[in-house]
Amino acid sequence: MPSIVPNNRLVFNKVPTGYPVPGETTRIDTNEKIDLDAPLNGGVLIKVVVVAIDPYLRGRMRDASIKSYAPPFLLGEPITNFGVGLVIRSENPNFKQGDRVYGTFEFQKYVIKHDTSNLIVLKNEEKLPWTAYLGVCGMPGQTAYIGWKLYAQAKKGETVFVTTAAGPVGSNVVQIAKSEGLKVIASAGSDEKVEFIKSLGADVVFNYKKKDTLEALKELGHGIDIYWDHVGGKMLEDALSAMNDFGRIVVCGAIAGYNNDKPYAISNLHYVLTKRLTMHGFIVLDLLKDHIQEFYSEYPKRITSGQVKHHEQIYKGLEGAEQALLDTLKGDNQGKPVAVLSEEDL
Repeated sequence: MPSIVPNNRLVFNKVPTGYPVPGETTRIDTNEKIDLDAPLNGGVLIKVVVVAIDPYLRGRMRDASIKSYAPPFLLGEPITNFGVGLVIRSENPNFKQGDRVYGTFEFQKYVIKHDTSNLIVLKNEEKLPWTAYLGVCGMPGQTAYIGWKLYAQAKKGETVFVTTAAGPVGSNVVQIAKSEGLKVIASAGSDEKVEFIKSLGADVVFNYKKKDTLEALKELGHGIDIYWDHVGGKMLEDALSAMNDFGRIVVCGAIAGYNNDKPYAISNLHYVLTKRLTMHGFIVLDLLKDHIQEFYSEYPKRITSGQVKHHEQIYKGLEGAEQALLDTLKGDNQGKPVAVLSEEDL
């Protein structure tokens, strides 16, 4: 095999207005090449096998002058996200050829990493598919497991309402809550997703595109104690109206506003005061240092034992990654979306 090979990449091309447009917001650059035999200068040469597609990537597609919790993508540079890679060569004693590693990667075929502080060698003693480490055992699973443990303060018999419950985070929250004896109310945007959530054991599931959220919550005949929010906007407003006193709101997303220039004006935030609610927003990346080892020692076992079910949607190549992002933001994906860049190494 020649040592100098193409290194196609998906680059950020234009700040979008509304939804990102494949081929316009991002484009595939076929001009890059890489010398696989070049000195690594203490680094690690990694073949990117599969990358995750997450809603928060839309927030990084902004003007670089705008501040936020995650850095912006730079025009003309590859987009990045969590992925699983295969070590091809290594000049770092902590990594050896053949290791599978989890970390943040550029959307391209090969990367050379000198800063390996965010790379984790995956032991995968449970023999899970490598794609699982981007979904149920990746950031979505970590978000559900760690966020629930720290902020839900759940008690057996309470009621939790989970939005986008068919998604990679929400589906984990549904199953964690059921395992702890809670009543689970869940919403999703299609009848197919509703059926999937029911299969996870949720007690009440509704299609929010067909049934008003506040109406569905009122029909319960009692309030909700915990609201797990991925959406924000009108759905958060409805949940506030339905919360019981001393309820907890856990916020890990706000997808209703990701593609809108004008934020939704929530009219009833006074309920946070009058109902004595706790509202906690979190970014799981802030919590991994203290909790990631516990997660890896505990959660994969739940997958192999059948306690936690998961569902993925596989996209192929860089073209698939572009489409996956659009599908995810529109709610057209089915399960955790991942883009496979190297099928032979799965």
